[in-house]
Amino acid sequence: MLLITCPFCGDRDEHEFGYGGEAHIARPTNSMDMTDAEWAHYVYLRTNTKGIYLERWVHTGGCRKWFNAARNTATNELLCTYKTGEALPKGITPTLQAVPKAARKSPAKKPATKKTSAKKAAAKTKKTGAAS
Repeated sequence: MLLITCPFCGDRDEHEFGYGGEAHIARPTNSMDMTDAEWAHYVYLRTNTKGIYLERWVHTGGCRKWFNAARNTATNELLCTYKTGEALPKGITPTLQAVPKAARKSPAKKPATKKTSAKKAAAKTKKTGAAS
């Protein structure tokens, strides 16, 4: 059993809480101008760090308030909890991990259309002076 310290209610059993994902993810201010790939990156890609990870939790079986926690994902040890909007407590340094290259790639280019292929063939014929 894991004891989680709710910053509002104190220590409670883990079954009273719901996981809310990575903490400190700011919603983009220009979301209407974002490409689909940029929006998908914001919505789906997270750091998935092995080590100290900052998370959001909600006390569903108690006060129903959201808060943040620093948890070591390698050992499942909860290092601290703190209220949303508060600074990370001193002495806690999250593990940083870069997003894998595969996740940063742009969407694949569209395959050439028949029209594009026909233009290329015509240009090749013109260049070589022979009909294919």
